[in-house]
Amino acid sequence: MDLVYLAKKARLAANHTATADTSTKNLFLQLAGKLLLERADAILEANTNDLEQAKANGISGALLDRLTLTRDRLEGMAESMEAVAALPDPVGTSEGFHTRPTGIRVGRQRIPLGVIGMIYEARPNVTCEAAALCVKSGNVVLLKGGSEAHQSNMILGAVLQDALKDAGLPVDAVQVIPSTERSVVLELIQMDEYVDLVIPRGGEGLIRFVAENARVPVVQHYKGNCHVYVHEDADLMKAHQITVNAKTHRPGVCNAAETLLIDATIADSFLPDVAADLKSLGVEIRGCPDTVKLVEHAVPATDADWDTEFLDLILAVRIVPGLNEALAHIHKHTSLHTEAIITENEAVSSRFIKSVDSSCVMVNASTRFNDGFELGLGAEIGISTTKLHAFGPMGLEELTAKKFVVMGEGHIRA
Repeated sequence: MDLVYLAKKARLAANHTATADTSTKNLFLQLAGKLLLERADAILEANTNDLEQAKANGISGALLDRLTLTRDRLEGMAESMEAVAALPDPVGTSEGFHTRPTGIRVGRQRIPLGVIGMIYEARPNVTCEAAALCVKSGNVVLLKGGSEAHQSNMILGAVLQDALKDAGLPVDAVQVIPSTERSVVLELIQMDEYVDLVIPRGGEGLIRFVAENARVPVVQHYKGNCHVYVHEDADLMKAHQITVNAKTHRPGVCNAAETLLIDATIADSFLPDVAADLKSLGVEIRGCPDTVKLVEHAVPATDADWDTEFLDLILAVRIVPGLNEALAHIHKHTSLHTEAIITENEAVSSRFIKSVDSSCVMVNASTRFNDGFELGLGAEIGISTTKLHAFGPMGLEELTAKKFVVMGEGHIRA
């Protein structure tokens, strides 16, 4: 496999997608959604093969969940395609035009970034999400999925290329890199002549490797160490439901809660019940000394637990004296991904929002809502936990840049 050849084809395709009209791009999305459902049997067969191999290789339950496709998930992927089609096209939109004292008119216009390199593990749905967002925003994408999802990604790539062809767009706008060799990742992230941005999605090890070795700009999201803080003025029924959902809905994803903080004044009335419910769902509690006293099945937490993205049915629990201590804990251990507060006190929630600097802050809602689709982006290509050039879930606008446009009438500079 010649990666340079694929990258050159991507660069040529980018010249076409950058100027494609909105209706053509939307047609691709609509056709892709239909083809996902029409070819569901073949896609699920390929995914079953990947799952069987992954199980034989001893992949964890959380990663197996990320790898699994079902008819419901395929329907969700198709709906996501339709949702992206329904979103406004950012390419070509202008903003901020104003007249300078010299008489020139100055403004900005959104343009595609170009060629996006996508590196991801065990999540074949990312193949479709990335393609949808990249093409709608006028970009092209080189997709390097993990070897554990190879058959799933290849068939999804074929579906997407058929949709591109039928819509009249270059098929090279979406390319699944066929190699499963890890060396391809290093080659891709150093192709600064052809690739404009790299977005890694996976474990902390993968993302650190990409960030440390890339010559191409990288969107970084090392881990999702997400906190839920139950304040003393919380509605405890809401707190119970949110805590269980944030931890157990899909524990293997980056917006699942990893740490629960509880005010000491309500710990006796809240923690035993929610801990029992979590235990019934298979969750291991790793707690501070006060937690271990209240929850007999809890095990003592280590210092490392407060910084760990478990991606599993494990929850670190700490009882804190109040808001100041909860904020101090979050500031020390946050990964800048998602934090939630459960409280009926508006002054407290307002202070929490201002004090917490993560990409998404929840009030009386599960951390699981930090997701591009749930936040109205149609889908997401990743979640950035650094503030340049995007922060939080990245949708269409985050896959564009803004260039200056100057309108004159023969103006020359004095």
